[in-house]
Amino acid sequence: MKLYQLKPLILGLSLTLGLLAPAVAQTTMKISISVAQNSHQGVGIDTFAREVEKRTGGRYKVQTFYSGSLGGERESIEAVQLGTQELAMSSTGPVPNFVPETKILDVPFLFRDKAHARAVLDGPIGQELLAKFEAKGFKALAWGENGFRHMTNSKRDVKAPEDLKGLKMRTMENPVHIAAYKGLGIVTTPMAFPEVFTALQQGTVDGQENPLSVIMAAKFDQVQKHLSLTGHVYSPCIFVMNKAVFDKLSAADKTAFVDAAKEAAKANRARVDQDDASGVAELRAKGMTVIDNVDKARFVAALGNVNAGFEKDFGKANMDRIRNFK
Repeated sequence: MKLYQLKPLILGLSLTLGLLAPAVAQTTMKISISVAQNSHQGVGIDTFAREVEKRTGGRYKVQTFYSGSLGGERESIEAVQLGTQELAMSSTGPVPNFVPETKILDVPFLFRDKAHARAVLDGPIGQELLAKFEAKGFKALAWGENGFRHMTNSKRDVKAPEDLKGLKMRTMENPVHIAAYKGLGIVTTPMAFPEVFTALQQGTVDGQENPLSVIMAAKFDQVQKHLSLTGHVYSPCIFVMNKAVFDKLSAADKTAFVDAAKEAAKANRARVDQDDASGVAELRAKGMTVIDNVDKARFVAALGNVNAGFEKDFGKANMDRIRNFK
């Protein structure tokens, strides 16, 4: 074969190999959330996916899944633990079922405000808790945020603890929340998030509790009339990764994944701030009655016996360490 005949063949092979190289080198992973893409968590995983791809030079691609399409939060975390899914972003609702030490974060009225909560999670207490995930088969990459949880229902305004008595409320599959809400006289109904809208619509439950970001993203205004800004529990989010998958990464790629999660957490928290700033007006405009002058001291007092039990379970010193953190 003459040289001029070889040139097109060599060029063709080079182009083919060039096109194949990225496909061979790229590893695809999945990450999921239980809420819609247009949400604080959607911003979180979209940012994470972009940052991973950028920081690893395109060698890793993260596919994003929304609205519980891969299962509810508990199922997603379980899948990450088992290794059938590489990554998930979840509220901490079901997390104590896997990492019991995180239960303490769900104690009602433990955090003063978002700044306090973020300082705790980004500081030594939060980092100590992240380390607890490793023995359970996870690499916890970073703390994100759901926000402060508020109560909605279809029956009546809730201004004081006694207004909650007898309301059938969907709760997360979280033992601390369930104990606290029972202490307020709520009939608790643990349920995975993807089932909640239909349960509210059909009247299976009267209400639910979630941060404004979630209430807006899930369009609960369509099936709930009354919103009370109780701010009773601060709800973190967390980025988790299967530990065996993380451990196989190079040192540089491990740093890339952790840094990507930190950037994603910043974007996620910024969206929570945005939703908190605009949410009340938006939900009122959509027809919800919003009670924004809730007497939180009465709710704290109503939880006195429950909180005494939490102090016994978690240690008063541990709870005070969080309460007093600056």
